[in-house]
Amino acid sequence: MTKKEQDRVRKILAALDREYGTDYKCYLDHESAWQLLIATILSAQCTDARVNIITKDLFQKYKTLEDFACAKQEELEQDIRTAGFYKNKAKNIIACAKRLVEVYGGEVPRALEDLTTLAGVGRKTANVIRGNVYNDPSIVVDTHVKRISNKLGFTKQQDPEKIEYELMEVLPKDHWIIYNIHIIRLGRTICTARNPKCGECFLKEYCKSVRE
Repeated sequence: MTKKEQDRVRKILAALDREYGTDYKCYLDHESAWQLLIATILSAQCTDARVNIITKDLFQKYKTLEDFACAKQEELEQDIRTAGFYKNKAKNIIACAKRLVEVYGGEVPRALEDLTTLAGVGRKTANVIRGNVYNDPSIVVDTHVKRISNKLGFTKQQDPEKIEYELMEVLPKDHWIIYNIHIIRLGRTICTARNPKCGECFLKEYCKSVRE
């Protein structure tokens, strides 16, 4: 990356920091690592707001990881039905909880290699846990990060794992976690998928999509 490109990245990140602050904010409600893991599994192709409505009752009914490990799949399916893909998610949540109890003593592991052995957990979910629970520098590539990173010219890739690796090269490590938090907020309020408000965007002078 050239010095000019590095300078542009720094200016974009500084603008995001000014606009949104530098506090870490997880949009999924949780009180423990395992609750965040289950909420993140539920969030696949579902809004965080919907997941928070579901988990408000879900975590009252299933108070421990063991409760999820022993859950009846058909009953859990009904409990999470509004999350979409509820049959597969219920199956994965039960299998994930069982492995956490039986293999990891009820603790959510820290290493990416361990996290991705859990049912329903890919790199994105694993990085959510690593970043939000353990504060390990990690890049979460969701739909907002994928779309807006392309608009900003940070990547031309479409595959989430390739985007993750490219962003590791582009972004300084101290912004790996918070970049996702900032971009989610930007993607929900200004740079929306259907009707982006480019004229209102504080990044418009840096956005390659606007210039094109």
